[in-house]
Amino acid sequence: MPQAPRFSCDFNEDAVRFSLAGPWTIDSTAVIERHVASFLAKAGGAARAVLDLGGIDRLDTSGALLIDRTRQDLDSHGIDTRVENLRPEYEILLAEAHYRTFPTPPRQRHFYGREILADIGESIVSAGRDVLHAVSFLGEVVSALAKTLANPSRFRGTSLVFHIETFAFRSVPIIALINFLVGCIIAQRGIYQLQRFGATTYAVDLIGILTLRELGVLLTSIMIAGRSGSAITAELGSMKMREEIDALHVMGMRPVEVLIVPRLIALMLSLPLLTFIADIAGLFGGLLVAWGYGGISPESFMIRLQNSVELSDFFVGLIKAPFMALVIGLIASVEGLAVEGSAESLGRKVTASVVKSIFTVIVIDGVFAMFFSAVRF
Repeated sequence: MPQAPRFSCDFNEDAVRFSLAGPWTIDSTAVIERHVASFLAKAGGAARAVLDLGGIDRLDTSGALLIDRTRQDLDSHGIDTRVENLRPEYEILLAEAHYRTFPTPPRQRHFYGREILADIGESIVSAGRDVLHAVSFLGEVVSALAKTLANPSRFRGTSLVFHIETFAFRSVPIIALINFLVGCIIAQRGIYQLQRFGATTYAVDLIGILTLRELGVLLTSIMIAGRSGSAITAELGSMKMREEIDALHVMGMRPVEVLIVPRLIALMLSLPLLTFIADIAGLFGGLLVAWGYGGISPESFMIRLQNSVELSDFFVGLIKAPFMALVIGLIASVEGLAVEGSAESLGRKVTASVVKSIFTVIVIDGVFAMFFSAVRF
């Protein structure tokens, strides 16, 4: 049966000698803590203290830390303390396991109003810095695209096709389903409200204009920002962590030309196609609900839709799509290339990419809405 740590105490005039023996290891921490707590009480009014470690059989970091803490506690109470009979192999351990306390910083007074204003100012500065960084990065992308057009053999067609498949074709089911359901909801709520005024057929105008001009492209862009934008950030961030981007530099290849340009072009081609599918799905959902809930036959729905919706309404949604795709791609790429060497950083950048992309997409949609209203388009 293993022995427990122990100590004895001998008094000699104004000095006290503590003789430590047995294993002083982490396995006996509870017993050691009780012994250490009694050292200061037994030292009493002694002027000097000696810690005799000659009887210690085993010593690890935990025991060395407690012994050094005891020595410091005795010193702090005016008792001159020294260590004797320490084995050479334990000298380094006791020196490295030096116990120390960390000073508590003084508590500062908080002025919450000032802190809120400071946070707002910091957010504004950070947003401005992000805009400048994105514009600078856009210049790099345009430069890389110009070099690619000047030398078409450098263009990576296979990569473009692969990303179009990933961004567009594999997104069709979820984009169609979301817009179909939203079209159904708009039709149901529109019919329910307009029935009070005997204007049920005007729900077709609401469904057509709202879906084609706003909701089709907006919902599609938000879904692409969450699905494809996050994927771009994660891919580039993983490459950055594994130093694959540095390897491209070493091989004389430009990461913007190899990694960014194909993804941006694929997004700008994919989003208008997905917007068209979203418009069809939204209108089809509205047609079904108008037929089943509002009693509007499909023939009447289509006739009313042709009379209320102009071709310009359809093109307004399509015109927005490439710009939103460009913004999503730029933000996702910038955040991905800003990833540092930790999984935590990757998670933060992916989250930031999605949040910034969705926010910017909504802002751009509002800007386009004001622009088209001003030009009466």
